[in-house]
Amino acid sequence: MPDAHDDFRLTPEAVKVLAHPLRSRLLGTLRRGGPATATTLATTLSTNSGATSYHLRKLESVGLVADTGEGAGKQRLWRAATSSHSWERTELAQDEDAATALGWLERDYLRLFSNDFGHWLDVAEAWPGEWQDAAGMGDTWVTVNPEQLRKLRRELDEVLERYRSAEPAPGARRVTFWQAAYPLDPDELPDDARDAAEDDETEPS
Repeated sequence: MPDAHDDFRLTPEAVKVLAHPLRSRLLGTLRRGGPATATTLATTLSTNSGATSYHLRKLESVGLVADTGEGAGKQRLWRAATSSHSWERTELAQDEDAATALGWLERDYLRLFSNDFGHWLDVAEAWPGEWQDAAGMGDTWVTVNPEQLRKLRRELDEVLERYRSAEPAPGARRVTFWQAAYPLDPDELPDDARDAAEDDETEPS
């Protein structure tokens, strides 16, 4: 299994490979369920093993999945190469295709969150009350500059990492945390961005 402390920084090529409905689900399934063959993954995701094998090889080509070398016969046993991935929007913005792929990927994650959390709401009443009270969602807002926001997110990651690295306590279950940080007033551009936009509009043709 991937090391708990690893993270894969998406390159332009990697994000273009990952931005595909089946490939994104394959990577997520391997991270959640551990190593699996293409046949098992195809059954889990209701697709065919030929397409699954092809897309696994595409993910392998950019370092997102790897062959464990433990498969039986011709059946390769695949694993997620890392436990998470991240990106810098400005790094990927230099490549138009990568920027477009990232836009698709981020919105796909938004759909995934909506589906997953919606499913939890559908079944929550069947869970013990202590779990219903412990789980949930919330939001708040802070006033920060970009440097402070980066620091805040790093600190949150450090807290989560302590729990990821700890030995599971009795009665523990896997819990997913989604993070999203974005301006509370996204239509109010910062002064420097607004000035740049105005300069672009006034440049002679």
